[in-house]
Amino acid sequence: MLVSMNWIRDFVDLDGLDLDALIHRFTLSTAEVEDVLHYGADTVGVIAARIVSVEKHPDSRKLHLLKVDTGSAVLDVVCGAPNVRAGMTVAFAPAGSTVSGHAIGEAKIAGYASNGMCCSEAELGLSDEDDGILDITWPVALGTPLGEFAQLTDTVFEVDNKSLTNRPDLWGIYGIAREFSALAGRPLLPIPQADLRAYDSLPAVSIELRDPSCYRFSSIQVENIHVAQSPLNMRVRLSRCGMRGINLLADLTNYLMLEMGQPMHAYDKRYTDSFVVQKFPEPFQFQNLDGQFRTIDIETLMICRQDETPVSLAGIMGGLESEIKDDTTALCLESATFDPVAIRKSSVRLGHRTDASARYEKALDPSMTVPAIARFVYLLQQIDPGALVVSRLSDVQNYAYPSQTIQLEKRFIDRYTGIPIDDARIVEILTALGFGVTQTGEGFSVTVPSWRATKDVSLAADLVEEITRVYGYDNFEIHTTRSILRPVREDPGKTLDTLAKDFLVRRVHLHEVHSYIWCDKEKFAALDLPVEDNVRLLNSVNPNHEVLRNTLTPTLLTFVAENRGYASEYGIFETGRVVKGTDERGEAAERKTLGIVLFSKDADEETLFFRLRDIVTDLLLAVKRIAPVYTKTAVTHAWQHPANTFALSADGQTIGTLGTLHPRNAKKIDKKAAIVYAEIDMPTLAALAAAPIAYREPSKFPGISVDLSFVLGQGVFFAQIASAIAALETAALSHHELVDIFALEDGASSVTVRLHFVSPEKTLTRGEIQPVLDRLVGKLAGQGIALKG
Repeated sequence: MLVSMNWIRDFVDLDGLDLDALIHRFTLSTAEVEDVLHYGADTVGVIAARIVSVEKHPDSRKLHLLKVDTGSAVLDVVCGAPNVRAGMTVAFAPAGSTVSGHAIGEAKIAGYASNGMCCSEAELGLSDEDDGILDITWPVALGTPLGEFAQLTDTVFEVDNKSLTNRPDLWGIYGIAREFSALAGRPLLPIPQADLRAYDSLPAVSIELRDPSCYRFSSIQVENIHVAQSPLNMRVRLSRCGMRGINLLADLTNYLMLEMGQPMHAYDKRYTDSFVVQKFPEPFQFQNLDGQFRTIDIETLMICRQDETPVSLAGIMGGLESEIKDDTTALCLESATFDPVAIRKSSVRLGHRTDASARYEKALDPSMTVPAIARFVYLLQQIDPGALVVSRLSDVQNYAYPSQTIQLEKRFIDRYTGIPIDDARIVEILTALGFGVTQTGEGFSVTVPSWRATKDVSLAADLVEEITRVYGYDNFEIHTTRSILRPVREDPGKTLDTLAKDFLVRRVHLHEVHSYIWCDKEKFAALDLPVEDNVRLLNSVNPNHEVLRNTLTPTLLTFVAENRGYASEYGIFETGRVVKGTDERGEAAERKTLGIVLFSKDADEETLFFRLRDIVTDLLLAVKRIAPVYTKTAVTHAWQHPANTFALSADGQTIGTLGTLHPRNAKKIDKKAAIVYAEIDMPTLAALAAAPIAYREPSKFPGISVDLSFVLGQGVFFAQIASAIAALETAALSHHELVDIFALEDGASSVTVRLHFVSPEKTLTRGEIQPVLDRLVGKLAGQGIALKG
C-alpha cells in the first residue's frame, strides 16, 4: 500500500518534523515500510504559461509552432502534443529549467527554434497521463511556479500489506494519519463531510437485504453532475498511491477508498436506482467492469436492481452495464460492508481479487458506510457546486460488531512492560489512538473504537501492545533474562534431515532448493509431465496449483529445466513434503521425502547414474552406517525410464527409488544432457536402526586382493553377487568393491569385483583364501552366474 505524506498532512500538522524519521518510527511501532519515494525535487523552474497562437509546422503532420506567453516574455516553442490549442494555460519548462532530472535548453526542432517545452502530467511526474500536455483549467497567474498550483513535491512510502492484515483501519489514509498523530503528538483533524441530515425530507432509495452476508448497505442519489474530469491534485494523489485516473465519479470512489478505507461504487442512475442484495439459486454468467465474463455460483453474493437484474459482484467489482459513462449526469451511490469470510471465499472461487475485496476481507467497520457517503457528497459539491442531492440517505443494517469495554489495571501494564509509564501518558496514547479512556481506582476503563473492534483489539494485553508501541520499544531498558535453561532433545527425523543436508552440501556440493507442495500444471505440461490424480486444494487461488504432488522428482525437474543454463553440470536436492492420498481420518497423508536430481552435459547417462548411486550409498553409510541394496522394479510414474528404475532398500525395508528419466521427458529439458534422480522416504529411513559403530585395529600384515570377473545375463544383477559375498562369513574378507562393468555383444555384461583379504595375525597366502573363492564361484554358478574364462 502506497501512502502520500501530502495526504497525511490534510489531517495532521507535520510542519517542522523530519518526515523520514517519522516514517521510520511508523515502521518500529505500526507496520513495516518497504520503500520511501521522494517526488518533485528533480523538477525545477516549471511555470504556468499561456499559448497565444498555434500554427501547423509546414513540414510535419504532428508538430505545431507556438507562441507561449510566460508573463514576462513571449517565446517560440515547437510542440507535438495532440491537444494543443490557442488560449490554453499549460505547465511550461523554459530553457534553463529541469524536468524530472532532464535539463531543458534552447533547441532547433525540424528547422525551427524552440525555447522550452510544454509538459504532460507524466513528464512532470504528476501522474501516468501522457496523451497530451497538462491543461490548466483553473485560474493561475502566468509565471506561477508549478509547485504553487500542483502538488509537485511529495514523500510517498510503501507499507507491506502483510503487516496490515489485522488492522483494517490502516487500509485508509485517515487511519494511518491517526497513527502519525499519536506518534508525533499532534492533534488529528476531522474529515470534512457534508451534513446529510439536510436531505432527510427527500425520497428514500429502495434497499432490500435478503442475505445476512451483507452487514450494512447505505445509498444516496445525486443528479446534475457536469464536471467530468477530476482535479489535478486528486489525480496526482491517485497516481502516486497506485491508481489511475478514470473520470470524476469513478475517481471519487477510489479516492474515498484510499482515504477512508471504505470501498464504494457509483452506478449510473439511468440504469440502477434501487438495490436488492441476494444470492441466486442457479449459476449464471456476469460481465464485470474489466470486460470479463465470470460464472456466478449459488454462494456468491450479488447486488441487483429491484427487478433482480444483477449489477455488481458484492464487495469485489461492479458490472459493465451500470458503469459510469462519459455522458452520466446522475448517480446512485453504494457504500456497504459484508461478511469478510464470504467476500474472501467468493474472490478465491472466482480467481479475482481487487482493491475492494482486499479491504473487505479484513473485516471493515460497518459504521464507516455513512461517513464515507457524507465525505463523497462533500468532495463532489466542492468540485461541482451544481451537483444536486435528490434522495435522503438510505441505510439498512443487518449486523454491527459488539461494542467492547476492557478493564485495564495499572499493575498489569507495569508487569507486562517492566517499566513505569505515567498514567497521564497512558491516557494520552490511548486517546490519540481513538480509544475512550476513564481512569478508575486501580487502572483504566477503556472503550474500544468501532474501527478497532472488528477483530483487532479484544484483550487487556492488546491495549498494553498499543501503549508500548507508541511509547516506543526503544525506550525500554534492556535486561538479561533470568530463566532456567533446559536442553531440548531434537526430533530424530529433524536430526536425520540435518545430517543428510550437511552430507549433500558439504561432501557432494549439491544445491538445496525449496518448492511448494502442489503440482504446477503449467510447468509440468512444458516437460510433458502428467499431473497425477491426488488430493486437491479447495478454493485454490490458481487453478494450475490445485493438485498436491505425490512425488518430489517432477517438481525438481522443473527447477532443472529453468536452470539448465546455469552450468554444464550440477545437482540439486530438497527435503520436502509429498501427499500419498488420504489417511483413515480423511486428511492428507503427508510424507517427508528427500529428492535428488543430477544434471550433466559432460557425463553420459550411465556414468551419471552410477555417480548418483554412489552418492546415495555414501549418504546411507554416513547417516545410518547401512549399505543399501538396489533391485530393478516396475515403474509407477510415466516419467520413469521403463528399464532403468530401481528400488532402494536397507535392512529389508524399501526406502526409495533410483533411476533415469524417460527419454521423452529428458528431451524436453535438454536433448544433449543426462538427468538422473533419486527419492528417499525420510520417515522410513529415520525408523531404521543405525548399525553400531565398530572399531577394528588395522592389521600390521599385508593383505591380498583378488579380482574376479563374472558374466551376467540379461535380467541378472550385481546385487546377487553382493549377497553371495556377504554370505561367505569369513573373518579374512575385509571388504569388496565393484571395479568394472563391460557390455558384451549378446546383451550380457562382464562384471569385475575386487575382494580384499587381510589377517591380524599373519600374512595370508593365495592358497589360504582359495577355498573361500571356490565357494563363492560355486554358489554363483548355481545361480547361473559364471566365472568369465
